[in-house]
Amino acid sequence: MATPTGSGQVRNIHAIPGVRLGSVAAGIRYRDRDDLLVLALPEGATTAATFTRNAFCAAPVTVAREHLASAAPRYLLVNSGNANAGTGARGLGDARASCEALARLADCAPEQVLPFSTGVIGEYLPMERLVSHLPLAMSALREDGWEAASRAIMTTDTVAKVAMQRFVVDGREATLIGIAKGAGMIRPDMATMLAFLATDATVCAEALQGCLRAAVDQSFNCISIDGDTSTNDACVLSATGTLGNAPITAMDDPSVAALSAAVDGVCSELATAIVRDGEGATKLVSVEVNGAGTRAEARAVADTIAHSLLVKTALFAGDPNWGRILAAIGRAGVAQLDINRVSIALDDCLIVSAGGRDPSYEECAGRRVMEQGSFSIRVAMGRGEAQARVLTCDLSYDYVRINAEYRS
Repeated sequence: MATPTGSGQVRNIHAIPGVRLGSVAAGIRYRDRDDLLVLALPEGATTAATFTRNAFCAAPVTVAREHLASAAPRYLLVNSGNANAGTGARGLGDARASCEALARLADCAPEQVLPFSTGVIGEYLPMERLVSHLPLAMSALREDGWEAASRAIMTTDTVAKVAMQRFVVDGREATLIGIAKGAGMIRPDMATMLAFLATDATVCAEALQGCLRAAVDQSFNCISIDGDTSTNDACVLSATGTLGNAPITAMDDPSVAALSAAVDGVCSELATAIVRDGEGATKLVSVEVNGAGTRAEARAVADTIAHSLLVKTALFAGDPNWGRILAAIGRAGVAQLDINRVSIALDDCLIVSAGGRDPSYEECAGRRVMEQGSFSIRVAMGRGEAQARVLTCDLSYDYVRINAEYRS
């Protein structure tokens, strides 16, 4: 019922009736590329969102939360190249002023505009350039603007990230489209990533928020590139209601399963594309922990492995240095861990059993797995039935270069 049609690549992306996107080059930080996006929603659309849990959240996050709590959004305003984070009262004023400027052009209330920013922290928004280019962005609004929009929100990304799924609700075929950006400063708690999704289905706010939260917890909150939680992360899901289906009113609505599956699929696809495009990354690695006593325990082990710099540099080298994985498990904070029950495998290549090197293991077999562009680290804890999965990548020379030169 739900078929993926994109995997970090733009192809055959359709439109969501009523959703229009306009992208322009405002020169906020980059030259000769779009960096300002306006996304327009029709009257009556419902919107759900999740935001970063970083206590030092950016000014647009604060304003977007305030506006979402007080009015139904009609416009999303997104800029790349400048995060408007760590900018104090002036940053908050700039975020609010940008909403007011767009609201004047759109003839709506400022509270109906949600602002989003991504880029360098600690620099003020070039408000004159941003505001002066809003009329151009408004004139560029079109329903088939998803591809251009996906590129306008990029910072250090090397590829646009777009996904689409179709699903059936109330006997009608609905469409869900999502775009995302992110390649660095990525870890759980809203993995600097932004994601914007829209569907033509009619969904009330409660069900929409429930579907988004569940999907984010299993996708964007299960990825790690460098162990840093951004100040600006946000994921937004809007439902236009243009499909004409009977409204999906709550999480126990019979139609919610199809919607949830589609949202899960698009979020998972975009999250995977973010890790695959990690700054300087050459390997996509799934860290899978099973047999844990609790899900929290499984997640702690998976996160510790995924965030370990020593593990990540071994991944880059294609070096099956399983001692680094074993050490990460041991420091994950699992109470009364019995190492004799722990086993570790790379894909189906068993490396560790009974807490030590498996008698059948040969390093050449482990190296063959790690030379692949994508593989899994599988840990069995032998303590229970709980499991967790986190996507991560390797840490290369290019990651250091990209981030050392980021403000150059």
